[in-house]
Amino acid sequence: MDKIEHKFVNVGDLKLHIAEIGSGPNVVVFLHGFPEIWYSWRHQLIALAAAGFRAIAPDYRGYGLSDSPPEPEKTTFSHLLNDLLAILDALSLSKVFLVGKDFGGPPAYLFSILHPERVLGVITLGVPYVPPGPPMLHKYLPEGFYILRWKEPGRAEADFGRFDAKTVVRNVYILFSRSELPIANENQEIMDLVEPDTPLPSWFTDEDLSTYGALYEKSGFRTALQVPYRTVGDDLSLPDPVVKVPALLIMGGKDYVFKFPGMEDLIKSEKAKELVPNLEVKFIPEGTHFVQEQFPEQVNQLILAFIGKHI
Repeated sequence: MDKIEHKFVNVGDLKLHIAEIGSGPNVVVFLHGFPEIWYSWRHQLIALAAAGFRAIAPDYRGYGLSDSPPEPEKTTFSHLLNDLLAILDALSLSKVFLVGKDFGGPPAYLFSILHPERVLGVITLGVPYVPPGPPMLHKYLPEGFYILRWKEPGRAEADFGRFDAKTVVRNVYILFSRSELPIANENQEIMDLVEPDTPLPSWFTDEDLSTYGALYEKSGFRTALQVPYRTVGDDLSLPDPVVKVPALLIMGGKDYVFKFPGMEDLIKSEKAKELVPNLEVKFIPEGTHFVQEQFPEQVNQLILAFIGKHI
């Protein structure tokens, strides 16, 4: 970990934080989810550098050590795509592999559609490619579903505000490590779904939690709640919804994402290849939503094998 370097890239008026290790000619850029941060890629950064690659993991604007935008509530997925392009340009990276976890998956896929000349391949963990469109979850899931709750301005802020950032991250990590969708009762908040004495997942240490907690103490959750939860379905005016670059989807067999409406059928059938023709799908049977932290060696092997085929 002490070999990982930290630097900042100016994007407009914001300084965006980047963790970087390795010096190989081939570059892999890692895009985190929520409640993650650059640190969630620690195992992959080290493994990729050891294998001869240059590995880079930014914090999105408003996350971790990156500056928060002056008006977090106006942040969109388009900002993340523009930030990624600015980072690649600032670091003089002409073509890279993109690895996205959770809501880091859509920017990886969308960037490959908008800037195919800059992308060698896309790897996503925990989420398949779904083209942007009007959100439909409210038609299939109760109002207590965590995404519907967090989309509501002020609801999550009040819920989270009862605790310090470390406790919020702890509770979300526990919730998202389960195989069931987080759904609260009508008079219950999402944070209340986790009892104070619930243990952390065995692969997630107190030191890890302290690191996450400190980073979210700095950034807060304003931008994190805006992107992704309040910008799902943004119209990005894609020229073509098909992902043409090589792609790999890595799923934990016990990931709660399988319980989203239609998701298991999409992932386990051939439907996912309709919009991602050059797609491989790999399963880690005992993995949950945080498969890259839970089973890093297996994930690292899958990433390296995929990259090796497409350099």
